[in-house]
Amino acid sequence: MIHVFIVDDHKMVIDGMNLLLKDEKGISVVGWAENGEDAIKEIPQHEVDVVLLDINMPGINGIETCKELMKQNEALKIIAISMHKESSLIKLMLSNGAKGYVLKNAGQDEVIDAITTVYNGKMYLDDTVNEIVLNSVANNGSQKTVSPFPTLSRREKDVLELILDERTTQEIAEKLFISFGTVETHRRNMLIKVGARNTAGLVRTAIEYELHK
Repeated sequence: MIHVFIVDDHKMVIDGMNLLLKDEKGISVVGWAENGEDAIKEIPQHEVDVVLLDINMPGINGIETCKELMKQNEALKIIAISMHKESSLIKLMLSNGAKGYVLKNAGQDEVIDAITTVYNGKMYLDDTVNEIVLNSVANNGSQKTVSPFPTLSRREKDVLELILDERTTQEIAEKLFISFGTVETHRRNMLIKVGARNTAGLVRTAIEYELHK
């Protein structure tokens, strides 16, 4: 029996995965979590073989969650389940321990194939993802490395640049001629996009991936 744990911030996706796997012989869903923090706490309390892990989640994103789960248990098999097709994001997940990457539009047979494949110690990339990775390798050095995170809007970048300049929320509001609340909304949206828990995490990620440029 393959014991599966689902991590996704959308309950509809969790319910869909449960429905998809509930009648499959040899596979049992033993639990689920709606964010990375809960997954890191809950998974060690269950007998888990394979984790289906979303990437773009509020709080701790899927990349950091994957990294932490692998520290806890190197034998864990993690499959990224995502709608993102950026080669940099795919390679980042794989480099942090994921054994598979499947797009969210995958059918039942493909998800089951992914689970059984990684459980048996092999890597699984669906056809689209595999092509993206191969093209990325073929073009290595000829393309600029892109951020694995969703693109920031022009205004979000304006706010981010001022945050990096250590401006207060009020100072940012006055500089950009927007309200205090609007600055906080942009800050909150950026935290969600990069999966940071606070402004310090946002700053660290922004510098590492040059999100403000």
